[in-house]
Amino acid sequence: MHDLPTDWGALCALIFLLGMRHGFDADHLAAIDGLTRLNQQRRAGVARYCGALFSAGHGAIVLAIAIVVGSVTERWTPPAWLDALGAWVSITFLLAIGAINLHAVLTATPGKTVPLVSLKGRFLGRLAQARSPLGVAAVGALFALSFDTVTQSVMFAATGAQFGGVIPSVTLGLLFVLGMLVTDGLNGWWIARLIARADEIAALASRVMGVAVAGVSLLVAALGISRLVSPAFEAWSDGKELAFGALLVLSLAASYLLARALAARRPPARQHAP
Repeated sequence: MHDLPTDWGALCALIFLLGMRHGFDADHLAAIDGLTRLNQQRRAGVARYCGALFSAGHGAIVLAIAIVVGSVTERWTPPAWLDALGAWVSITFLLAIGAINLHAVLTATPGKTVPLVSLKGRFLGRLAQARSPLGVAAVGALFALSFDTVTQSVMFAATGAQFGGVIPSVTLGLLFVLGMLVTDGLNGWWIARLIARADEIAALASRVMGVAVAGVSLLVAALGISRLVSPAFEAWSDGKELAFGALLVLSLAASYLLARALAARRPPARQHAP
């Protein structure tokens, strides 16, 4: 989150794309996948909205941080080490998420659904198995109480405050939440549709998404490491944050389309003669 654009329009576009990318976080996808499957069994009407509910709870924490930071930024400036520490924490999580999900795809039983692996969900245990709208939103809020999310929210809120205080900070927070709501909401809706169809389609789609999430997680981690350790790469990439964000979002969105296309082209199972 360092070297954000100084132009207000470019900054708003970048924060919206960062929100969309955050919604594609493997922890988000895994949590929404699990919540949707749990609710599909007993509360099918809630299942398709699990992604949006999760994102709403998550976004409430982001907006609260934006309000606080925007209110106090005239008396407090985030220290320089906070950005670097937040970057390394995010890189560590991305490397772990990428490696674990890639391993899950490579070792999965043929024909079986590959669950996306959530690191935060493991710490929450049974709390991540909510079966009510309020409970799903609460899980999303708990997922936001992590160092990487808080650090990211603090940095863009502080940047927004430089444009005039709390209102720009909250505006950037809303754009971030809106981008996250788009991807999380579509993800929950899509998973609910997959569950309602066939297990073979769900298994195929889960492999495509598993590879995509692992690949993008490892790629983002590699880009982050390169920026931190290579001044030449940092200079080259400076000003290209908007392009990088758009490319990552398009890559993950393309994986959804590819999964659906492969599922549609999959030939029906042969019927055995009696």
